Amino acid sequence: MTYKWNYLTLTTDQKNKKNELTKEIQIDPVLTELLLKRGISSVEEAQKFLYPSLSDLHDPFLLPDMEEAIRRIEQAIGNKERILIYGDYDVDGTTAVSLVYKF
Repeated sequence: MTYKWNYLTLTTDQKNKKNELTKEIQIDPVLTELLLKRGISSVEEAQKFLYPSLSDLHDPFLLPDMEEAIRRIEQAIGNKERILIYGDYDVDGTTAVSLVYKF
């Protein structure tokens, strides 16, 4: 099977930004290029992406039935019930399950 790779080169503006971001954030130029290709072009955006904080997360109570889910989990813990943690089988899914299990 033959694959065709599509490598996007940086625009002139992005190349100038690359040098600026690399110096300001003090990261590898390859990482800076990846950030630019993701649409992250300011120091603030890069800092937020590379060094996130809990305050950057969305409010979990925006999800439907979150309060009901919390009540059920608290009930299960109070009754010493076993809780099944289920996740997707890909890398981010297994990582998420591991984090929830450890928590």
